[in-house]
Order: sequence, then structure tokens, then C-alpha cells
Amino acid sequence: MTDTVSTKKRKVIMSRVRGKDTKPEMAVRRWLHAHGFRFRLHRRDLPGSPDIVLPKYRTVIFVNGCFWHRHRGCPRTTTPKTHKDFWEKKFQANISRDIANEDRLRCLGWRVLIVWECRTKRDEDIEDALNDLIASKNSIDSDI
Repeated sequence: MTDTVSTKKRKVIMSRVRGKDTKPEMAVRRWLHAHGFRFRLHRRDLPGSPDIVLPKYRTVIFVNGCFWHRHRGCPRTTTPKTHKDFWEKKFQANISRDIANEDRLRCLGWRVLIVWECRTKRDEDIEDALNDLIASKNSIDSDI
């Protein structure tokens, strides 16, 4: 199947794909703030510039798009039918980079959490994705 829009129009559409302040990222940030977490954004001094950094908990959160980062089993993880070789190389490079950044962060002593785009539609799903963080917050709060 060929693309339904012109090459020029596709270029405009793709140029508007954002890397920061996306709807899924904003949903996670709103949830964290509402539950008493304070954080920093996009720290460029850390590998991969994590979307959200919680220094108090030594935790970073990546809010990954299912399409771009290849969320296994998710219906949003599709591969375009045209230029298949290009897309497969691109997706593999994204996956390799994600793994390398996670490994480097863990070696630096950071806990890495991934929240997938498809899990940001409902607050309950966000809470499920951040269970480890919630547990550590409760243990730190009880120590104070």
C-alpha cells in the first residue's frame, strides 16, 4: 500500500513529531506532581536525557512511544509497509540506543522506569506502571 499523502505533506507531518512535552509525558508528570513527587525534566547530563528525573529517589523515567520504541505486543507497534528496510534499521537503532542508555544509567546507580504511551490514558495504568516508585516513596516517607 502506498502512502495516502504526498511526500511533501508527509515531511510536514513527521516534522511535527515532538520529543518533549508530549501528551503521554504530560500525563505522567501531572500524575507524579499530584501524588507529591517533585522532579526535574530532560537532564542532558544523564545518558539518554531521561524525560523525568526524581533525584530524591535516584530514579529516572522514560515515557516511550509504542511506535518508535517498539513496545512488544502493543497494537501501536506497527511497521510501515513502504521503505521497510529503512524503518527496520531505524527501529533497531532506537532499541539499541535505549538499551545502552538504560545500562549506562544503571551503572551510574540510577533506577530506570519505562512508561509506555499506551499506559498513559488512565491514571490507574500510570499508577500500575509506577508501582516500584510508589513503594520506595512510602518507605522513605515512613523513615522520616
